[in-house]
Amino acid sequence: METIRVIIIDEQPLFREGIRATLERMGDCVIIGESTDAAEVFEIARTGSPDVALIDAGLTSSDPLEIARQTRHLAPRMAIIILTPSEDEERLFQSIKVGAAAYYSRSITADELIDAVRKVSHGEYLINDDVLSKPQLASRVLKSFRELTVEDEETGNTKDLYSPLSSREVEILDYIARGNSNKEIAKSLKISDQTVKNHITSILKKLSVNDRTAAVVHALRHGWIKINDN
Repeated sequence: METIRVIIIDEQPLFREGIRATLERMGDCVIIGESTDAAEVFEIARTGSPDVALIDAGLTSSDPLEIARQTRHLAPRMAIIILTPSEDEERLFQSIKVGAAAYYSRSITADELIDAVRKVSHGEYLINDDVLSKPQLASRVLKSFRELTVEDEETGNTKDLYSPLSSREVEILDYIARGNSNKEIAKSLKISDQTVKNHITSILKKLSVNDRTAAVVHALRHGWIKINDN
């Protein structure tokens, strides 16, 4: 059984204690560090081979999103769970931009936290279609990654233009990125709803992601699809 190595970044001692007690009862989880000091957190990320970081979005001593960004840079395979004191669409948007794998209210239950830590440690992406069902937020996320693609092109950064997807799968992903439902895609491509579902299942499997939005973000990042302004 592989050990899940976790960093806890939270200012409230009692809440940290609760997280620690909850995760330690998993049996395969070890807390490798607890801190709100950015320099300490970065050192733990650099040397401790963490699998998961739990970050309080309400930190006052440091910028939680900057901590998330920097720790992801130092430990690219580490998954980040943002714990927020209140539901906030702007904070959710920023959490997605820095690569968080999950975003939960601090009222999350012990069992939900255990499940989330286990899933993100295995590469699952839990900021899913249910969370991103808000049309305005989904539009902002997709536009943001389109702009990043344009910036990369302007600065001469190369893209991984090899795509493991078939041309039909890229076409379907492009429709998804433009906000089309499965039914609308099926009608546009003159194929059955089930065929669309089968293609989407194949896309998620090939890209090792767990929902449509994550697949679109992945494809945008790699330059396989583009979002037009109109």
